[in-house]
Amino acid sequence: MNKIKVYQAENEPVLGYKKGSKERQNVEKTYNQMFNSKVDVPIYIGGKEILTESRKDILPPHDHKNIVGTFSQASEKHVNDAINNLIENKNDWSNTPWERRCEIFLKAADLLSKKYRAIITAGTMIGQSKNIFQAEIDAACEFIDFLRFNVSYLTEIYNEQPIDGPGKSNHLEYRALEGFVYAVTPFNFTAIGGNLCASAALMGNVVLWKPSDNQIYTAKITMDIFKEAGLPDGVINLVTGDPEMISDIALRHPEFSGLHFTGSTSVFRDLWKKIGNNISLYRDYPRIVGETGGKDFIFCHPSAEIDASATAIIRGAFEFQGQKCSAASRIYIPESISNELINKVVEETKTIKMGSPIDFNNFMTAVIHESAFNRIASYIDYAKNSKECKILHGGNYDDSIGYFVEPTIILTTNHQFKTMQEEIFGPVVTLYVYDDASWKEMLDIVDKTSDYALTGAFISKNEDSIEYALEKLKYSAGNFYVNDKPSGAVVGQQPFGGCRASGTDDKAGSKLNLLRWVSPRLVSRTHSPPTNYPYEYMD
Repeated sequence: MNKIKVYQAENEPVLGYKKGSKERQNVEKTYNQMFNSKVDVPIYIGGKEILTESRKDILPPHDHKNIVGTFSQASEKHVNDAINNLIENKNDWSNTPWERRCEIFLKAADLLSKKYRAIITAGTMIGQSKNIFQAEIDAACEFIDFLRFNVSYLTEIYNEQPIDGPGKSNHLEYRALEGFVYAVTPFNFTAIGGNLCASAALMGNVVLWKPSDNQIYTAKITMDIFKEAGLPDGVINLVTGDPEMISDIALRHPEFSGLHFTGSTSVFRDLWKKIGNNISLYRDYPRIVGETGGKDFIFCHPSAEIDASATAIIRGAFEFQGQKCSAASRIYIPESISNELINKVVEETKTIKMGSPIDFNNFMTAVIHESAFNRIASYIDYAKNSKECKILHGGNYDDSIGYFVEPTIILTTNHQFKTMQEEIFGPVVTLYVYDDASWKEMLDIVDKTSDYALTGAFISKNEDSIEYALEKLKYSAGNFYVNDKPSGAVVGQQPFGGCRASGTDDKAGSKLNLLRWVSPRLVSRTHSPPTNYPYEYMD
């Protein structure tokens, strides 16, 4: 087989949105138009866009009294119809030349980069309450990068071939999985919603997509983009509604071949258990790929630089209101620099402004919905009533207009305190001060405190300490950052994923992930087949 040309992807440049810039004006105008109008989101089955009678309202988290649209609620029949439609289209899509599949998703990337950039950025600001920068790096840049780099990875994979033997030609076919892939995606990243579908579809699979109810506003925009890019009907079918009902139907189907999931650890474990219980129903062993929770750490070595540490803590903990699985949540600070560093973090955090994402002075906006607001508030109240900690800043919350929670800094005397162990998924960070001389022993505490192992950061100017930490914390984080915050992975630069309770570590944004969505077949062709059974040694 002749080598195919590897597509060389490059990261999409991040726009600055400076005051008076054209891109900023475009997003402001688009945001206001979208915020003051209404959209009805259908379910997508083949070429049909079905608006059901039963619908739910779409409410911006920062202004939850303003209805910006509705989204449809699928019935059991809709879900079964969506799966049957995928199966009907499976062979046509799987047999579509890989060049055409790549062409479609590269076209989608171009549409995102230009025509839809302001639309999907504004949609992410409205539907998920991201500030303009967080929306840009997610819905525009990361999504574009996923689409382009996935094409690059596909060409690399297809070029990986076995060697030929004497009188034999060997070839690996990278077939799609035999059935359909079920993609379950979260609210917090528009790019993840698109990528969990697109990565599997690019490799020739058909996909049943159940996005989060709180990302449905931009999920519709994603479907619009895929359709305009030329994706055939019935390759990605989108259904919304009762998540347990949808999952039960999908996971009971004999043609179920894979789960592509990002969300909570508890839900992922429940889905895995259901797959195990249904294993005798399936034609093959389903692929299970999941990225779940995190209790991500920043460990400051005694040599850590104050300003770099403070910036890593503030950005890591409070960007997008701490609603990243990679958000910094537990911080370990050496006593020798604790006063200076903690004062710096507190004073800087006091300058953070919070409000609507359309006000570009705001670093933070609202958390995603009422239940998240209540859960985060319960952790803050627990800290307020505990003798093992004190709140250095924040601790207030208000849901009268939107679900706003102040950036909250907790200082604890117990490294096993509740907010050091449990995932909060909100703008709450807990600090613990350790004795400088025991920094090596504290790394054992870091490793054992949490069930998660997603991201972590080690801040130090001492190279020996960095090497020691890398070895000591080998399995504590799937993405380990030195002298930076533990969030902000860039496709093509930092493949993302963790292990332990944080997932299967299949690294979204890498070739490793795409390999999960193919079933290789080895074809070996013998040019001069033997005509007698005896071997030479028998002569």
